[in-house]
Amino acid sequence: MPELPEVEALKDFLTENLVGHEVVRVLPVAISVLKTYDPPVTALEGHEITAVGRYGKFLDLATGGGPHLVTHLARAGWLQWKDRLPDGVPRPGKGPLALRVALETGAGFDLTEAGTQKRLAVYVVHDPRQVPGIARLGPDPLADGFDEEAFARLLAGERRQLKGALRDQSLIAGVGNAYSDEILHAAKMSPFKLAASLTPEETRTLYEALRTTLTEAVERSRGVAAGRLKAEKKSGLRVHGRTGEPCPVCGDTIREVSFSDSSLQYCPTCQTGGKPLADRRLSRLLK
Repeated sequence: MPELPEVEALKDFLTENLVGHEVVRVLPVAISVLKTYDPPVTALEGHEITAVGRYGKFLDLATGGGPHLVTHLARAGWLQWKDRLPDGVPRPGKGPLALRVALETGAGFDLTEAGTQKRLAVYVVHDPRQVPGIARLGPDPLADGFDEEAFARLLAGERRQLKGALRDQSLIAGVGNAYSDEILHAAKMSPFKLAASLTPEETRTLYEALRTTLTEAVERSRGVAAGRLKAEKKSGLRVHGRTGEPCPVCGDTIREVSFSDSSLQYCPTCQTGGKPLADRRLSRLLK
């Protein structure tokens, strides 16, 4: 799933390639991708793109005098830039193509989604805050005003485990499964530790890990073309998606805890005092 650093890089890439150009066609291929109907997608056509913004994991394409095109790439969605779009109108089918945006230059981009769970979402709205997911977002962790005091206020009284709290978009915008693993590894904290149990010193450590991890990921992604961002993300991860590999800090074996539709990775030596966390999936297999 694209998270804050990748969406920020996509924002920069699209700012360079879209701003100042006119939208001539918006072609929905999978109707399920459209989450709004008024204004219609055709209302974007004939308008120049004036700015590209980011709200958490949402991308916002603003047009001069027209509506906004807002998208959330979800778990398996992606944006594929094309210097020259294929001729003709794409046909609806079972392929990954969900929506195409064409510019007056002949260039444009496709929104695609792999897999069978169709969660990629596109909204055409007059104001991005009309998108429910944006309206519910918590503060951006890289915003200038998001300091340690603001972070501590968010966690005060938070009875959830740190992994769940960091992923909650209404608490902090933009952090998903991968970077929450990376942040907790950098902070040397268990993903199951309760947020409300943090001492002031632990809160400071987690805040610094949050900001540093995301800032470094943004810097690694900056200037990378859209088609290479997935590979760039994977290459920069130290624990997430690396089950069975040695921890780059201590050399211990990275372990995994699986859930119904996702998993987390962690280092026992760095994060849990050497104690492996219970994996319910493995426990069932051993019975």
